[in-house]
Amino acid sequence: MVPLFVITVLATLVLWPRDTPEPEQGPDVPRYHGTVTRVLTEPCPPAAEVPEGTPGGSRGPCGTVTVKVEQGPDAGRQVEAPVPAGPGAPTVQVGDKIILVELVDPADPAAKSYNIAEHQRGKQLFWLAALFAVAIVAFGRWRGLAALAGLAASFAILLGFVLPGIGAGQPPLLVAIVGSALIMFVVLYLTHGITAQTSVAVLGTLGSLVLTGVLGTLATAATHLTGFGSEDATTLSMFQRDVDLHGLLLAGIIIGSLGVLDDVTVTQAATVTELAHANPGLSRVQLYRAATRVGRAHIASTVNTIVLAYAGASLPLLLLLVADSRAVSEILTTEFMAQEIVRSAVATLGLIAAVPLTTGLAALVTTAGRGGVVADRPTAPTSRPPADRDDALEALSGRAGNPPPPAPARWPGPETSTDVAW
Repeated sequence: MVPLFVITVLATLVLWPRDTPEPEQGPDVPRYHGTVTRVLTEPCPPAAEVPEGTPGGSRGPCGTVTVKVEQGPDAGRQVEAPVPAGPGAPTVQVGDKIILVELVDPADPAAKSYNIAEHQRGKQLFWLAALFAVAIVAFGRWRGLAALAGLAASFAILLGFVLPGIGAGQPPLLVAIVGSALIMFVVLYLTHGITAQTSVAVLGTLGSLVLTGVLGTLATAATHLTGFGSEDATTLSMFQRDVDLHGLLLAGIIIGSLGVLDDVTVTQAATVTELAHANPGLSRVQLYRAATRVGRAHIASTVNTIVLAYAGASLPLLLLLVADSRAVSEILTTEFMAQEIVRSAVATLGLIAAVPLTTGLAALVTTAGRGGVVADRPTAPTSRPPADRDDALEALSGRAGNPPPPAPARWPGPETSTDVAW
């Protein structure tokens, strides 16, 4: 693991963004907090007639909203703003905390007006984040606290290295793989401790990430995807014309797969470890087969999780299957639908490969140091003589006269856990 970690750190230093382009400064529109004190709606004036079949929605609602301004030069005053209208406009009621934008007429700088931009959400998001953190720490205790630290480290690496590196013109796929490897090292060891079991999970995750990158490259090349399959990508290309949207698509597949991959690899490594502790006589082949059965059940549910996660994030896109009059086969082969299909398929293939890879590594590491006979030859179960009913009841009640035989050296005690002690 040490050489892999050193290579990851060196690659991070080489790819570290040094000449990050400054974002273009747009017009600074003042934004102020306010509270709605009155909402007055009225009928909208008649709109000009448009040709039949022209897309567009009904106008409205119309009217004025009275807002008490809490910031800026008009703090404490009551100002009026039009009722928000149009697609995505917020619905306001008396007592709502909203954000006002101040608009100045270029022809007459002294003339200004206010519009309602959106609701204030800072306090609600703060309490939701606090509930999230308290629930994790209450259930996971020290490990939950370590998980929160790992989450903070993940965001720090994404915001400090991956996104600025891609914005600086570095190869997005390479930056995503290096950044994901760095996140994996920091988060897994911080959350699960520096153990052989964690190292197996790291190796399995790293191998699966590389395989996912290779499969993603082949799949996007075979389907001739350009990366312009979403409105966000098209908008980004207007602000940064030199960004590699094809590489950005591959980087998104890599980073999106990381969160599910470490779940599977950690579970498989822990399963093999627990099986070896429960029955030290199991051979490598037996450990592999038993843990793989657990992995199959895990994969069967996780595959559905991946597809539903992508579907939930792309519901407006999926609604086109119903709203569009074209044939379904024609819609599925368009750029924006093919991109989601490739993303889901490649992530699932990398996930499936993680199970045998991690399970095999865990079986090798767990049985390392055993005698050759125990490690390579399955142990036959020993038959027990039939016990008398009274003896069995006495043993179950804990009043047996003879103490139980000593447990093997590898067998955990009744009150000990094979988990990492924190």
